[in-house]
Amino acid sequence: MSAEKKRKPQALGDLLANVLQQAGIAERVEQASVVPEWATLVGSQIASVTEPLLITADGTLFVAVRTNAWATELSLMEPELLRALNVKPERPPVRKIRYQLKRDPAP
Repeated sequence: MSAEKKRKPQALGDLLANVLQQAGIAERVEQASVVPEWATLVGSQIASVTEPLLITADGTLFVAVRTNAWATELSLMEPELLRALNVKPERPPVRKIRYQLKRDPAP
């Protein structure tokens, strides 16, 4: 029998969190979680005409928008959207939103 101390199994989520923390990317992963949560955070009407693309390390969120009119409307709503996106105090904040016209794939 080995003299090694047997370890108790760890939950996969805890193990992954430890790996991310040790790698120094836990904050970025948490910050990026705003992308899959987009529809919940901004509501179905806005989500139906937008698609979050990526968030940079400095907190800039890039969002594809269906029309220029929507891009204009959403830029006017930016303070309200930022409040909704930054509802989790433990998540690094989204500092600004940049809109770009959504391109439909070629047929």
